Formats: sequence, structure tokens, C-alpha cells
Amino acid sequence: MIRVLIVDDHAIIRRGLRALLSDDFRGAAFGEASDARQALEQLREKEWDVALLDITLPGKGGLDLLKELKTGWPKLPVLVLSGHSEDQFAIRMLKAGAGGYLTKESAPEELAKAIRKIMAGGRYVSPALAEKLALRLGKDFTGTPHETLSDREYEVMSRIALGKTVTEIAEELSLSAKTISTYRARILEKLGVKNSAEIVQYAILNGLMN
Repeated sequence: MIRVLIVDDHAIIRRGLRALLSDDFRGAAFGEASDARQALEQLREKEWDVALLDITLPGKGGLDLLKELKTGWPKLPVLVLSGHSEDQFAIRMLKAGAGGYLTKESAPEELAKAIRKIMAGGRYVSPALAEKLALRLGKDFTGTPHETLSDREYEVMSRIALGKTVTEIAEELSLSAKTISTYRARILEKLGVKNSAEIVQYAILNGLMN
């Protein structure tokens, strides 16, 4: 029997994952959390064999939560299961300690395969992402402007690209509007663009939109 903690802010997604995994892991025990606070409570109260983590959560985002999980529970395998494309967050999540990254559009059978692999100590990525990671090891790989962004800057950039205002982003990330404006200024400089509209355009041109 394995114990699976599902961290996602959508109840339907959590229920669907439970049903899906109940078929592949007979007798599995499940826990649910809709945000970082609930996830940390579950981790303090019980032991878990694996955690499924969404990136977009209310308040503290999945990337920040992952870093906290790997500090407090370094041996816990974490599979990121996200609506964001691999180009957006996969490499950052893997660098932060995730055992694998799957998009929610992945085939259901991939989920059980990924969980088994990371629980055995391996890492799970799609063939397309594996190719991108291999390219990073090449000597001539130069990277792109958005790869110079810090994790927080990238998170803010992705929300600007979705058309969200500074105030909305501040509320979502539990930060001040002034702090978000500072991040926005850094993003504009690093991407070499002039305004939020050009951030959106940059994200589209570089395949960073969902």
C-alpha cells in the first residue's frame, strides 16, 4: 500500500487523480490539500510515500512549496503534475528537487509509470523534455533571455503573460504591489522589452503560453 498526497486547488482534479491511481495502486491511501498551508499540515501529521504537486496554487505557489518540501522532507519523492507546458516550468521544478514533471494532458498510464519511477529513486521526464535537457549539456548551448530570470521573476512573468495585473499578481503571491512592480521592472530589463504587452508577445513567440 502506498500513501499519496495530492496537492491541487481543484477538487475535481484531486478526485480524478484518486480514482485513476486507485486502479493502478490497489489499497492506496490518499490525502488531499488545496494549497501550501494544507499540504504542510498533512506532511506534519502523517508520513507519505509520494506527493503530486500542481504549480498554480493560491497563495504560495508550487515552486516555493516544492523548495520548502525538499528542505523539510528531503527524501519525499515529488511529481509535478501541471497544466503548464514543459517549456514553462519543468526545468526549474526539476532543479528545485522534483522527481519528475508531467503535464495534465499526459496519457493516464504515464502517471503510474512516473510515480513508480520516482519512488524507486529515478527521475521521470517526457522524451521531448529529455532532449531539451540533453541540449543544455552541450557546450554551444547559449540559452534564452527568460532563462536568466530568477524563479520568482519567472513566476511573475508567466502571470503577466496571462494578462494579470500587478494587483492581481500581488494578491495571488501574497506580496505587495510594490514588490511585484519591482519584479516587473527586472523582467522588462532582462527580456529587453518595454511593457507588459511585449511580455505577452515574448511569451507567445517563445512558446511559454499554455
